[in-house]
Parts: sequence; C-alpha cells; structure tokens
Amino acid sequence: MKTNIKNLSLSDLGERLKALGFEGYRARQVKKWLYQKDVSSFDEMTNLGKEYRRILSEHFSIPSMSVHEVHQSIDGTRKYLIELPDGKSIESVMIPTESRNTLCISTQVGCAMGCKFCYTGTMGLARNLTIFEILEQVAVVRRDLDNSPQPQRLTNLVFMGMGEPLVNTKSLYPALEILIDPECFGFSRHHVTVSTVGIAPEIEKFGDKTPVKLAVSLHATTDEVRGQMMPINKKFSLTKLFESLKKMSLPKRNRITFEYVLLHGVNDSLDDARRLAKLLSQVPAKINLLLFNEFPGAPYKRPPDEWVLKFQKILLDKGYVAVIRKSRGRDILGACGQLAIEKSAA
Repeated sequence: MKTNIKNLSLSDLGERLKALGFEGYRARQVKKWLYQKDVSSFDEMTNLGKEYRRILSEHFSIPSMSVHEVHQSIDGTRKYLIELPDGKSIESVMIPTESRNTLCISTQVGCAMGCKFCYTGTMGLARNLTIFEILEQVAVVRRDLDNSPQPQRLTNLVFMGMGEPLVNTKSLYPALEILIDPECFGFSRHHVTVSTVGIAPEIEKFGDKTPVKLAVSLHATTDEVRGQMMPINKKFSLTKLFESLKKMSLPKRNRITFEYVLLHGVNDSLDDARRLAKLLSQVPAKINLLLFNEFPGAPYKRPPDEWVLKFQKILLDKGYVAVIRKSRGRDILGACGQLAIEKSAA
C-alpha cells in the first residue's frame, strides 16, 4: 500500500527519499511542490527527472480532502465542514478582518475535555487527526480563497478548533514545523497560536518543541469554579498549571495569551477580575476576554456589555493588555466554543 506522503514529518520525508536513492536536496524540491505549489500529482514536479517521479508514484500517494459544506456568516466568517478520508468530518473556521485572515484549525474529531461552555465537548472524542488532516485544513481553505472572486490569503493560524492540541502532539508538532517552514506553507511563527485547556506536562515541553505562540484557556480564578467548568482542572489544578507555565521556555519579550470566557454570575465578578490579575502576575501575560457564545442546551449566559467593561477596567488598571474579543460567526455556530458535528461523532 502506498504511503500518504503528506503524513510524513519533514525528517521522515528526507529519510524515506534518501533510502530510495534521492540526493539530499531533492527533499527540498519535493516539499516545495507538495506544500508551496500544492500539486496533486508527482508528474507536476517538473524539476525532477522522470525516473524520480516514477519512484515517487510507485511508493507514495498525494491525497486531498474535500469541503462538504461552507456556511458564510453575515460578518464574513466562513465555516468549513471538511470530510476526512474515513468519512468522519471536522469543522474549520476562517475569520476575516481588515488586516488579516485567520483560520481556526481542529486537531481532533470531537474532544474529550468536556468543558461545560463548549459545544464540541458534547460530541465526545472520536479520534486524533493525522499530520495530513491538520495540514489539509489549511490547504483546503487556501484553495477556496484562491478561487474566490476576490482572491485572499491566509495570514494567521490558531489551533482553537475541535479538540485539545496538546493531547495530539504526535501530529501537532510535525504539522507546525511544515506550516512555518519558509519552503512549505511559510507562516510566520508569530502568526501561529496553539491553545490548550492546560495539559501541564505538555506545556512544560511546548517551548522546546516549537517556536509558535501558546494560549491557555483559563476561564476561572479558583479551583472550585474551574473544576466545575473544566474537568481537566481536577487533574491539573491552577497551581500545577502555573508551575508548568513558569517552567516553559519562552522567548524574550513574548507573552502567554490567556483566554477567559465570561459567564454571567459564574466567573465574571469584580473579585474574579482582581484574582485574575494576581494569578497572571506569575508569568508574562496578556488576556483575551471572550463573551460566552450560547449554543443549544448551554447552561450559561453571557454578561451585559457594561459589566464586561468593568471587568476589563480592573485588568487595564493593573497594567495588563486585556482585549475584549468580538464574537464572529455566531449566526452559523462558527464562533469560539460552538463547533460540533453530531452526525459524524460516532
């Protein structure tokens, strides 16, 4: 059976080609064709001789994935339902603004973390995504943007879609390497962010594995409240979480982003804001304040705008960068915490 060449890490690609008699520089040529030029056939790799192309065709395949549905929000956000090779599906969301186009990427089919404010958690976990399935989300959306009436390009990637990225590091780190390689997708490491609910042992290693940015889904300032909302907190408490963050390698002048979804009457008191400021003083931090995006059966409500501003002011007065993130794509269930595919979770 032929190997999916897009399921190989860059080091594995080099080793496989070397074993087949390819000179070292040929791996660079092949990866450019695969990811920069997005070819669908080895015959398109015209700077490789016919014999090389024959060998590649004999041993490898170049599959692709297809978009099953696209939903467009009134604010321009696009939600892509992408079919996987085994018939399961995932969702990816492209969020356009005046200065950037950000793609929200999934790393698993469903999610096992069970966060109470997240619709994906209601699916449970079907499986991890492969390297190919992570990368192909970017390729699929890039093709769609190239073919739109006014061609656009993706500028930013956030691993904040379906699943917990740090549970799928076997696929995550090779995919990140390919995404930021200048001869592959070529994204700036400063424009790629991986979000985690707080897998403490993996956070400690994160900075040594990849140079991209880390975001932490925090969402509460006490173990009691966080444990009710996020089951992972029972395994990795706030103390353990921040111990791991302090041990993580962090480039100079870089900050860790903390995501904090405001749930009215649960975690949005002014005392919560003061506790949050104290918690974050342990590491270089900036804060994104998110308004809860309601979904069918959701147990929480979003706070009034004036209350959010009071919460933000306390953080600003403490010297933090605290940004209120506007929800995008809520009318198509494409906003943060709203992704779920009930029909394909099994």
